[in-house]
Amino acid sequence: MTWEEISSQQLQGLIIQRGDFPMVNKKLYTLEDLPYAFNALEPYISETQLRLHHDKHHAAYVNGANAIFERLDKARQAGTDIDMKATLKELSFQAGGHILHWLFWQNLAPTTKAVKEPDGVLADALKNEFGSFERFKKEFSSAAASTEGSGWAALARCGLTGRLLIMQIEKHNVNVYPQLRILMVLDVWEHAYYLDYKNERPRFVEAFWNIVNWDVVNKRLEALLK
Repeated sequence: MTWEEISSQQLQGLIIQRGDFPMVNKKLYTLEDLPYAFNALEPYISETQLRLHHDKHHAAYVNGANAIFERLDKARQAGTDIDMKATLKELSFQAGGHILHWLFWQNLAPTTKAVKEPDGVLADALKNEFGSFERFKKEFSSAAASTEGSGWAALARCGLTGRLLIMQIEKHNVNVYPQLRILMVLDVWEHAYYLDYKNERPRFVEAFWNIVNWDVVNKRLEALLK
């Protein structure tokens, strides 16, 4: 499955609504190529940083989740017992790491194509919930900068209330609100920025706003509203 095919499905609401994330023959995850060149996010994310993040760290979560799938398959075929508590805890971490990275790459835009603020239904929804885009940006940045240890900031929509909510995800799987549909994420693990920003996470968070793909985020929301 190519990124172009994935993007087309997403616009139809299939991925975000059905959870149909890209997989190899629907049994194992696969590490997709980025939808832009490795130097496309410079100067905000360097080519060296992006290659390390995608090719090493993201790949590790793909491989980790697939190893657990294979372990589960073998145990089921052999009829042997497996430590379900430890296995499912590990799977939650590895699968969460893969899926969040997969979302992250898509909601970034090449520096030459990025715009500063969203428009359309997303702009209206942000204003309705937060009062203004600047207020949303302030709250999201604060959530990202203050995430304890390693984790993510995420913008999501609650289907029960229609509200846009910010999640402060620890690791890849802690403090995740059940059933909320994620619209945008920012990775604040140190592996996402250390080569470029050392331990200055707030500087990385500020740089993030220069490369958000608001078109993708807006279309994710549009798909949920259909």
